[in-house]
Amino acid sequence: MTSSTVGKMIKDPFLVRLARYDLPLIAAGFLVLAWLIGIQRTTDFIIFCVFVLAYDLLYGYMGRLSFGHMLYLGVGAYAAALSAEHISGNPLLAMLVALAAGAAVGFILAPIIMRTTGACFALINLAFNQLGFFLALIALAHWTGGEDGMAAFFNPVLGFDFGKPFNVFIFCLLCLMAVILLVKSLTRSPFGILLRTIKENETRSQFLGYNTSRYKKGAFVISTTLAAFAGALSILNYTFVTPSFIDPSRNVEVIFAALIGGAGSVYGAVVGGVSYMLISNYLPNYIQRWEMFLGIALLILVFRFREGVWGFLASHMRKRKLEVPR
Repeated sequence: MTSSTVGKMIKDPFLVRLARYDLPLIAAGFLVLAWLIGIQRTTDFIIFCVFVLAYDLLYGYMGRLSFGHMLYLGVGAYAAALSAEHISGNPLLAMLVALAAGAAVGFILAPIIMRTTGACFALINLAFNQLGFFLALIALAHWTGGEDGMAAFFNPVLGFDFGKPFNVFIFCLLCLMAVILLVKSLTRSPFGILLRTIKENETRSQFLGYNTSRYKKGAFVISTTLAAFAGALSILNYTFVTPSFIDPSRNVEVIFAALIGGAGSVYGAVVGGVSYMLISNYLPNYIQRWEMFLGIALLILVFRFREGVWGFLASHMRKRKLEVPR
């Protein structure tokens, strides 16, 4: 993908018009969702969307499929919980500790992981995820609570009580808006254009004189930091953490969400996150083997809607706009 091609994508008339009202529309959508299904469950949806955005920066924009991103979500969750227990009950401090922990883990693992590509990249992430799961469950059980997990309690900040579900909902919604703005800025900047170029042809990027290794490591650290941020928000919502937050078998959730919404799109990550959470939360009430439906849906996406739900809708809207007489 050349810079001119990416530039055309960024200047797409439909996306330009949407960008003017995207945050109010997304916020309104989650407010309606909260009215329909409840505040706490919608907060869970919002947090998952933050996680999908973090993952999609690595998968959708740079083209690196990871089977181990739950590691970084768990790192953020445990870091926030340990901060609340051993340092301070200040939730803002706990989130800063979680962000620092996610960035530190990403910085340490990036020189190892980013040397690989394809299946090796996916599996080495899975291996580190499995190691983190073992540490949380057994090796560091004295600190993490092992299988029982650990609770986290936070103090009010400037009169803002995080013990109230509505306050947590508003705070997480604002955090999602901030992450969307951040990811949009990154992916539409020269940094984001180069990530797309690396995805299409890394050799050509190197030939043009770019240090692709540095850009890949930077994107990886940003992705792990945002994933850890999603873990910290989960602690605010649930006030406890267990090894399930870092369970390698749950990586399929974020992968499915990215594919459903459409990889390589900020809006696709939000659509995919909400869609997957709706399927996984409500379909089991009607279909016992609901995973089979998810597999069939994935096959349909792969063969019929390769750009995901959002990519299909955006393409359809552009075509309809072109057909309207001026």
